[in-house]
Amino acid sequence: MKTIKGPAVFLAQFMGSKKPFNSLDGLCNWAAKLGYKGIQIPTWESALIDLDKAAKSKTYCNELKSKVESYGLKITELSTHLQGQLVAVHPAYDIMFDTFAPKETKGKPKARQKWAVKQVKNALTASKNLGLNAHATFSGALMWHTVYPWPQRPSGLVKMGFEELAKRWLPVLNHADNCGVDLCYEIHAGEDLHDGVSYEQFLKATKNHKRAQLLYDPSHFILQQMDYLEFIDIYHDKIKMFHVKDAEYNPSGRSGVYGGYQDWVDRPGRFRSLGDGQIDFMGIFSKLSRYGYKGWAVMEWECCIKSSEQGAKEGAPFISSHIIQVSKRAFDDFAGGTSNDKTNKKILGL
Repeated sequence: MKTIKGPAVFLAQFMGSKKPFNSLDGLCNWAAKLGYKGIQIPTWESALIDLDKAAKSKTYCNELKSKVESYGLKITELSTHLQGQLVAVHPAYDIMFDTFAPKETKGKPKARQKWAVKQVKNALTASKNLGLNAHATFSGALMWHTVYPWPQRPSGLVKMGFEELAKRWLPVLNHADNCGVDLCYEIHAGEDLHDGVSYEQFLKATKNHKRAQLLYDPSHFILQQMDYLEFIDIYHDKIKMFHVKDAEYNPSGRSGVYGGYQDWVDRPGRFRSLGDGQIDFMGIFSKLSRYGYKGWAVMEWECCIKSSEQGAKEGAPFISSHIIQVSKRAFDDFAGGTSNDKTNKKILGL
């Protein structure tokens, strides 16, 4: 068993044009005052990190760490969710996902993918330079448009899709291995890796690459009506990152899992601030602690009702109250006697 580290906060949803949300110093000071002990940095935000420089210069990384640590914080992980998404994009999504790409690659899928691969590799090198051992990303998707197939999927389509996805990711995974950093895929609707089965298919296609690990976020499982607690029992040895995010699922006679193209606030399945949804976090923290999860508990705020400021203020104490200081002795040790083979044989009548 192991005590989970935290609380930490993913900065992506808090970036803004106004102070304190427009700079690393401002966000560090803000997070520390709220009681957070760590920050997860989105690498697409140039106000927080110069990714190219971080991949090339250990001196820069040491300065970045020192700056964060001067506020009493740790860098928990780096994230390339947006860049990872662009490693695999079906043409139907080109226009929308071009939003994540630099100007020079817009409308050029191959150039965009090449840029994305380089970005993730740079982030892995930067993670190594920062002394981190896990990195967060998305898998991207080539098959999502076939997730609920009509007409039916042709035979061999899924196998081919995962083989192509693996082909695109293997050079990145190999680079991750060279860096000694686990690449943690967030299991997420819209990605080809959206549940346990799809993750297993990807693993098979990568020949069970040891760096293809998991970012566990239970909010995406309740929206799919999965057993998010059993997921931990099955995949605990693969879970190297943890997003603490709440959600709820309230189906009606008019709408269910797919949401009817409604805005988030009207969907049956929607993300909520910590404590406002239906996730059993006590069960989650208990299982992760029991299985010896070594990473951080990182709040990811996404709520269609509560403000981000209130969500962040409530998030640190919520996580702290759920972190279990694991026991170093059995509760009934006081009643135990001495133990030796001779005594044990007598008890057994041998």
